[in-house]
Amino acid sequence: MRNVLFVAAFCLLSQFANAQFGASIHQSNLPFVGINYQFKERFLPELRIGTDNYFDNTSLELTFNYIFKKDENVDVYTGLGARVQILDGVVVPLGMNIYPFATDNFGFQMELAAIVGGNDPLLRGSWGIRYRFAKE
Repeated sequence: MRNVLFVAAFCLLSQFANAQFGASIHQSNLPFVGINYQFKERFLPELRIGTDNYFDNTSLELTFNYIFKKDENVDVYTGLGARVQILDGVVVPLGMNIYPFATDNFGFQMELAAIVGGNDPLLRGSWGIRYRFAKE
C-alpha cells in the first residue's frame, strides 16, 4: 500500500509542477525516476523511485544535491542522500546535467553514485533525461 501511495504522489506532483520543478529518468542496472525542486539556482533535492521491478521491491531514495558548477548548458552537482528498501544505505551522487538545446528545459544527465552503509556497497552509474518545467 505504501508503494502505491508514493507512485500516486509522484503522479500528482508532476501535474502541479511549475518553474522550479523537474522530472528525470535514470537508466542503469538500478533504474529510477525522480522529481526535484531546484531553488536558489544551486540546490536540487530529488525524490527518486526505483522502477523496472515489482511494487514490493520498489526502492525510495532522497538526495540533497548542490550544483557547484553552473554555466549556460551544463550543471555539475554532488550531494548526499539515503536509500531504503533494496540496497539500503547512504547515497553520494556526483553528476552532470547537460542542456544542449536553445530552450534549457530538456536535457541529458549522467551520474555516478556510491551507495554505502548497507550490506553490499556499490558504485552505480546512470544516464538519462531530465526535464525542467517552463518558468512562468
